[in-house]
Amino acid sequence: MIALLQNELVYRYLGNWETREDKKNVEEKVLKTWLTRMGYSRNLVSKALHEFSKAANDQSRSLFDVNKDVYTMLRYGVNVQTEIGRNKETVWLIGWKNPQENDFAFAEEVTILPSLPGR
Repeated sequence: MIALLQNELVYRYLGNWETREDKKNVEEKVLKTWLTRMGYSRNLVSKALHEFSKAANDQSRSLFDVNKDVYTMLRYGVNVQTEIGRNKETVWLIGWKNPQENDFAFAEEVTILPSLPGR
């Protein structure tokens, strides 16, 4: 499977993350690098990542609602405002117009455990 993803689909292999610390459902560093490469300002990237991570990690809502919000942001972008009084701008987390420009990556053995109080 690794060879197929790397050689046929040209995905980047991130390694075996079975024992990796700090596994998250959003790899902000990877996403930040890609968004910056796509020409978004540091401020827009920071605000979009904050909004996306906040939605993806909201444990006060049902899994259905969280997944719906994450899907909406992935499909339609994240609307953020860089300054009070300025119009909101859309930050596209996936390049739908030019899919070949996306950064596809995968890792092995990733298990993400929910954060529990007191942990």
